[in-house]
Amino acid sequence: MNDLPPVFKTGFFPTLIFGSRWLQLPLYLGLIIAQCAYVYLFLHELWILVSTVSTLGEQQIMLIVLGLIDVVMISNLLVMVIVGGYETFVSRLRLNGHPDQPEWLSHVNATVLKVKLAMAIIGISSIHLLKTFIEAGNIGMPGAKFTEAGVMWQTIIHMTFIFSAIGIAYTDLLMQRVSSANKAAH
Repeated sequence: MNDLPPVFKTGFFPTLIFGSRWLQLPLYLGLIIAQCAYVYLFLHELWILVSTVSTLGEQQIMLIVLGLIDVVMISNLLVMVIVGGYETFVSRLRLNGHPDQPEWLSHVNATVLKVKLAMAIIGISSIHLLKTFIEAGNIGMPGAKFTEAGVMWQTIIHMTFIFSAIGIAYTDLLMQRVSSANKAAH
């Protein structure tokens, strides 16, 4: 027992509190299952595209392809949350030197993860907005998916995502400046 480094010689409550981070493990495993659902959705949509391509118009093909891109971007978001969240909040993955280690993982922290997630959400929102703009020509026609108000609100929400990401990035910049100033003072 005396061979343990001082960092491991803590009391019961600090050990319990620190160990509670492992309660997030089932959440990350659940996100992996959700990613499997997105793989199924992607393959299903790809099959629809391939099997009906000769009967589809250019706009329909473009909408299906945008849907596929959307699924890929959401899957990328899931990977960032699963890998980055686990690495940041649960335990190190110990991938140093692994040839497949994502470049961004070597410098991930909660702030970097927030900025990357915000950028991914903007990308996903952009795809949805592009799909809406493509179908906006049908506004006012019977069976139209969108109204003018719906397009306006989607645009406002997208701009809100952009301004939020700018705010997060600016806050991160300010925090880096304060941190650098504190390090220079010591």
